[in-house]
Amino acid sequence: MTTAMGAALRRIQLGNALSAFGNGFTVPFTFIYVSQVRGLGAGTAGAVLATFAVAALFVLPFTGRAIDRRGPVPVAVVGTALAACGSLGLGLSGSEAGVIAAAGALGAGIAVVQPALATMIVWCSTTATRSRAFAMQFFLNNLGLGVGGLIGGLIVDTAHPSSFIRLFAIEAAMFLVLGAVIATARVPGAPRLAAGDRSQTDGGAAGGWRTMLRDRAMVMVCVLGFVMFFACYGQFESGLSAFAVEVTHISPATLGTALAANTAVVVLAQFVVLRVVERRRRSRVIAAVGLVWAVAWMAAGVSGLMHGNHTLAVAAIISTYALFGLGEAMLAPTVNPLVADLAPDRMVGQYNSAFALVKQLALALGPAVAGVIAAAGAYDAYIVMLVVCSLAISVTALRMARHLSPVQDSPLPAVRVVAQSVRPEPVEAERIPG
Repeated sequence: MTTAMGAALRRIQLGNALSAFGNGFTVPFTFIYVSQVRGLGAGTAGAVLATFAVAALFVLPFTGRAIDRRGPVPVAVVGTALAACGSLGLGLSGSEAGVIAAAGALGAGIAVVQPALATMIVWCSTTATRSRAFAMQFFLNNLGLGVGGLIGGLIVDTAHPSSFIRLFAIEAAMFLVLGAVIATARVPGAPRLAAGDRSQTDGGAAGGWRTMLRDRAMVMVCVLGFVMFFACYGQFESGLSAFAVEVTHISPATLGTALAANTAVVVLAQFVVLRVVERRRRSRVIAAVGLVWAVAWMAAGVSGLMHGNHTLAVAAIISTYALFGLGEAMLAPTVNPLVADLAPDRMVGQYNSAFALVKQLALALGPAVAGVIAAAGAYDAYIVMLVVCSLAISVTALRMARHLSPVQDSPLPAVRVVAQSVRPEPVEAERIPG
């Protein structure tokens, strides 16, 4: 990694951390704010949360092409401005139409920023350093969200709507800070598609999607991404919370402790886990995550059977959240770098956006399925379904390995071999035009 790449990466990570810090001020309180403080009801609050997902699904199919044509920096700056307007709009709007429109702007802005940031991280890292860069991004995201949530909880007061306006104003300001940091970062050598360049996309946006669909490894990564986000992230604030309260019978305060355990494992274990997984085959790491999450869901199921020992039931449900955090820490340096290494040089933005789109679909579908199952009270079937999904992650990851090159599946040792035989230029030098 060159000095310029390292400097740009540090600026991007700093801006990303500040943005996550701002998100932490509002994420835990949006539902309460819309439904109770603004008095618009739970139905409108649910519509606001759904709008986040719908807006992201609308913009992501076009975001990758824009990143590859224009570069990630201007796309990210536009996204941060849109997100800032949406956040401030949520704080100031008092009508149903106003909060839904603001939620759409916020959701679209965040959806644009995420793949743009991922693309910048790709171009500011090498194959050897990419896992660590994405692990740092994940660590800072969780740390920022946690700290922001703690401070936001001290500021917020449901009896005073102005306290919520301050929260959304802080979030908007942090988005603008992120935009300013990105705009002044010198992202080195990110290849862009010229208007008439069809060489790698076979005829524009549609050709780009055809290229990805022909890439068997990328298709399998997207399948993995969908199942992972459906079976883990899509359940945190929906099915798993409902199971913990309705079946395990834990209190909301204890549920908060379980969520804190998840964050603590991610923050404290991230770099310990990184030292272990960055030298392992990515396919095997992802397969191991599936097994960890299968155990987590089994622990949740056991917690619902311990009616005679509430303490052990609580310990089991907290262990569930902690094990999910361990799986998340294993995935952070694995999946996003793999997507980047699968992408052709001039399609990194489209590959990142496609993966983000798959994740968003899972995040939208996961809570919906959990809601249907919770309403029917079919919690046994719920646990079985998610154990099966977790095991499917392991099986799919091992099958995916057949379609990965040695460098894609285990990049660190391969890079070291090349570095010994090719001097004096770094491995990634061809990506950085002079």
